[in-house]
Formats: sequence, C-alpha cells, structure tokens
Amino acid sequence: MSLHPGKAACVAALAFLLASCASAPPPSTCVAPLKVATQVDLYFGRGTATGEVSASEWAEFLTGEITPRFPDGLSVIDVSGQYRDPSGRIGREHSKLVTILVFDPPAHTPKVKAIVDTYKKRYAQHSVLHTERTMCAGL
Repeated sequence: MSLHPGKAACVAALAFLLASCASAPPPSTCVAPLKVATQVDLYFGRGTATGEVSASEWAEFLTGEITPRFPDGLSVIDVSGQYRDPSGRIGREHSKLVTILVFDPPAHTPKVKAIVDTYKKRYAQHSVLHTERTMCAGL
C-alpha cells in the first residue's frame, strides 16, 4: 500500500519533528572553567482546593525544604501555569519555578524527590513538574 503524496509529506514531517524532540546527548567535554552540570527545574503550582499557597507558606517551604537540600544556590521565578487535571478540566494557576544547577548527579535525585513528595503532600497537589537537562556550566 502506498501513501498519498500529501500524506507521505505529513508522515515525513512528523518523523522529522519527533526526531528533533529527542534529547541531545550530554556534553562529553566542557571548555574550562565550565563543567558538566545538570539543570533541575521544578514547577510548583500554588492553587489548592481551598485557595492558594500564600507567599508566607511558599517562603516557609523554600526556607525549610528546598534551601537546606541545595544550600549552594537556586533561582525562583514567578510563572503562570496551565495544566489538565485528572478530570480533564484545563486549569490555570500561579506557580513557582525553581531552577537548581547540580554538579554531582545522581546525588541530587533523592533530595529532589523529597522536595516534590513533601510539597505534594503538604499542599494536596497532584504533581510537581520536574525536568532535567545536562549542560556545561560554571560558577
């Protein structure tokens, strides 16, 4: 069975797009003073069933849960999030993006898991979006 030329072009375009989404291999060498690092991004939704995680609650979580695990530094950015909840409804909420650079993978993994698990439990969240990518970085 052959594909219609228009469908064949669509299939080829889809294959190209999927291939371009594949993650790049980690850098094998970094030019000094840069070193191989992992950027960890955590997206914390602030919406709850009873309102929103307040600024003081967030500050307490950051100070009590995140900073002790990553005392060397991190960045926190206010973002607007959108997601599909388990019932299929599209929701929007104020969120916090925490970005951490680590130079000791996979030692950071249990620390990140503890932060995510604590936030989900404390604020009744379905999830915390967690992404990682390898790069060259320097301090």
